[in-house]
Amino acid sequence: MMCDTILIASKNRSDILNNMIKAFMKDNAFEEYSPQRHINLKNKKIVFAVELNSIGVCPYILDVLNTITLRGKDALLGSIACVLIKSPTLHYTKSFSQQIIFIANSLGCTFIGHPVVEAIEGFLNFRTWQKNLNMPLEEICYYLCRGLSDRFFSFKFLKKQNPKVSVLHASYRDTSNTLTLWYMIKKYIDGVSILEHHVENGTIQDCIGCPFKTCLYFAKQKSCFYGGSIVKEIFPAIEEADAAIFICPNYNDAISANLSAVINRITALYRRNPFYDKMLFSVIVSGNSGGDSVAKQLIGALNINKGFILPPYFAIMEIANDMGEIKKVENIENKAQEFAQNIVRSLC
Repeated sequence: MMCDTILIASKNRSDILNNMIKAFMKDNAFEEYSPQRHINLKNKKIVFAVELNSIGVCPYILDVLNTITLRGKDALLGSIACVLIKSPTLHYTKSFSQQIIFIANSLGCTFIGHPVVEAIEGFLNFRTWQKNLNMPLEEICYYLCRGLSDRFFSFKFLKKQNPKVSVLHASYRDTSNTLTLWYMIKKYIDGVSILEHHVENGTIQDCIGCPFKTCLYFAKQKSCFYGGSIVKEIFPAIEEADAAIFICPNYNDAISANLSAVINRITALYRRNPFYDKMLFSVIVSGNSGGDSVAKQLIGALNINKGFILPPYFAIMEIANDMGEIKKVENIENKAQEFAQNIVRSLC
C-alpha cells in the first residue's frame, strides 16, 4: 500500500539535512520518491528536502520537477507541500525555495503558510530566534522543523460559506491591463463577498523598520507607528478576509511600490497573528516577460514570510503591453473564468 507522505529529497545529503528530515518526520511513515518508480503524486503530503550546491541549485530536484511537469498541469493536484532546505553558503535558500513552490503550485500543489525551514552556513538565520529560545543555533533549526511538522500534518482546508476576499490594487481601470483582467475574472465569481481597495499614490508610507518591541506594541493595538489609511481600512479588511488578491502589474519584474509598501506595513498585523487561515491569489500582467518574477516575489513575501496559504494555481499571469491589449489575448475569457472558478473552489 502506497504511503500518503512522499519525501522528494536530494540524493547527496549532509548530516544536517538528514537531521532536519528526521526532526520533521518524527514517527510519521513516508516513502522516498524514486525516478525509477511512477508514483502518483496527487492528493499526497509532499516534503521537499533540498541540499543546495555552492551556486545555490540542486540539479536532482530540478530534474524531478521537470519530470513531474511532463505529467501535465494537474500532476500535483490535491497535494500539500513544504520545504526543508540546506545551503553551504549564506545565500540561495529563499530563491530556490521560491522556485520549487512556484513550479509545484503551477501543477496544483498547495503550500501551507510558512512552509520553509532553511539552514544557511553557520545557522546564522536563527540568531533572532535565539533571543527568545535558549538553544544552540543548530537545535533551533531542528526545533523549527518539528514545529513545521505539527502544522503540516494537521493542516486542513477550512471551507466557508460566503467567504470574504480583500482585493488590493494600485491601478486605474481605464489604463491598466491588469485591472481589466481582474474585472473579467470578477464577473465569474459567485458566492464570495469581495471588497476592493485602491492603494493610491501618497496614501501609504512605507515601513521604516521599527524595532521589534515597538512593532509588537503597535500590533497589539491593531495599529502601526505611522497609522493612516492602511490601519483604518486595509488592516481590518485583511484581518477579516479569508483571502487576499493582489492585482500586480509587472513593474521592472517586481511588485509596484504602493503594493510593496502594503506588504511591508502589514508586518504589524502579522506580529499579532500569522495569516495561517488566509489564502493568497494574484493577477499579474507583464508588458513583455517576467510574470514569474513577480509571482515568486509574492510567494517569498506573503507565503514564506507572512504565512498566507498558497492554494493551487494561485496566480494568473498574462502578457499585454498596449492599453486594452489584454482583451485580445487568445482564449482570455476562458482563462478568466477558469481562474475565477479556482478561487471559488479553493474558498468554498
